[in-house]
This record gives sequence, structure tokens and C-alpha cells, in this order.
Amino acid sequence: MDITLLSPEAAADNGTMSPGRVLGAYLAEARSECLRYLRAPGFMLPITLFPGMFYLVFGVLMARSGGADAPRYLLASYASFGVMSPGLFGFGVSLAMERDGGLLTLKRALPMPPGAYLLGKMLMAMAAAGFVVLLLLALSRLAHVALSPGQAAALLATGVLGVLPFCALGMFVGTLIKGQGAPGLLNLIYLPMSFLSGLWFPLPMLPRALQQAAPMWPSFHLDRLALAAVGMRQDALLPHVLVLLGFTVAFLLLAARRLRRFG
Repeated sequence: MDITLLSPEAAADNGTMSPGRVLGAYLAEARSECLRYLRAPGFMLPITLFPGMFYLVFGVLMARSGGADAPRYLLASYASFGVMSPGLFGFGVSLAMERDGGLLTLKRALPMPPGAYLLGKMLMAMAAAGFVVLLLLALSRLAHVALSPGQAAALLATGVLGVLPFCALGMFVGTLIKGQGAPGLLNLIYLPMSFLSGLWFPLPMLPRALQQAAPMWPSFHLDRLALAAVGMRQDALLPHVLVLLGFTVAFLLLAARRLRRFG
């Protein structure tokens, strides 16, 4: 890839870039980001295969003893579990490492829109989340989970959009900690949050205090939307959407404030 530092003349031209050039810059950065992670199997394989493996074991092979609705319920829960990972690790770990390596400083010197770098990461996370949901939908056929096309599309949309709050959280964590410590800290967030939200076990199986505290986690609200998408819940969806939206905006603002300090 040809990398050219921004000259004063280019900087002046960058302020008056045509809409077509701006769009091209965003698309090029998104394509570069997606290709970079597709070529990193150490990142892509765990975030895509682990949810599929868990669903295959617990949702397909072992769910028969839980009743006819168990595979459908676990499909929604493991979809929520799976889409959290691209947001947290795709943003958090990579941002922390690239910040340590000086890539953020270099990106600011390049003739590109300032938001293209983060948008590229966001689109990569959304694409990875979509792949995770599609994989789980394919495995659900083995468990004879009958979803209508509308339900399958709703679950896919929930996963693709539901990754955004975790992108914001991962982005914030990536501004707080050095690259070597980011995976450990994010796992300390990712795994307990999944458990406490009822993604591994139904909430009624958890102690009452944990059940009452579950709504504080964004993964709980994402799981409720996923369950509604597959026809397992009929309660109002707007409160869950608003909580996730507020969580996303709050952590994006916190992360943006931190990133300005590195400018």
C-alpha cells in the first residue's frame, strides 16, 4: 500500500475534498481494515469458531434434553455471545496495540478523513458479527430450529447492529491500557459479562441478586433483542434499544475524549 505523508498543499486540498473522494477514502480504509483482519487467522478463527463450537455442543448435541425450545433459545444467546467478541477485541486490542506502535499518529498525518480509520474498524466488526450469526443459523438447521426468513433476517440484523455497543466499549478500553494488557482486561470484561447476562445459563438458574443486576449489562439487552428476533419473547423492544444506544453514545464520547489526548 502506498503511504504518502500529508504535505501542506495536500492538507489544504484535503479540506475541500469532493464528496466522491471522501467516500472513496472511507471505502478504501474499510476495505484495508477488513482485509487486514481476514489475513490474521489468530484473530478471526477464535471469534468465529468459538460461538459455533459452543452452540454445536450445547445447542445441538446436548439441548435435546432441554426441550424443543432449548436450541432456539441457545441460538439467540450464543449469537449475542458471539457478536460481542468482534467489537471488544477487534477494537480494543488492535487500537491499544496500534496506539502503542504509533500508528494513530501516522494516521493523523495521512490525507484521509479523520473518521475513516475508526469506521473501517467498525465495518470490520459488523462483518465479523454477521458471519458469526450466519454460521449459527446454519448450525441451527442441525438442531431442526425452524425460523421463518423474517426471523432469520431479524437475528442477523440484531447481530450486525448489536456489535456497535461493544465496539464503543472496546474502543474506550483500547485508549486506557497498553496493547500487551488489553487481551487480559477485555477477557475479564467479556466472560463475566456474558455469564452475568444469562448468555451461558438462563437467568432463572442464577441467584436472585444476579438476576436483578442483569439489566445493567449491555449484553443482557442485546440478548433480549435476539430472543425476540427468534420468537422467544413478546415484551417491548424499545427500552432495550434505547439502553444499547445510550451505552454506545456514552462510551464513544468517553473514547473520543481519550483519543484527543493522543493528538
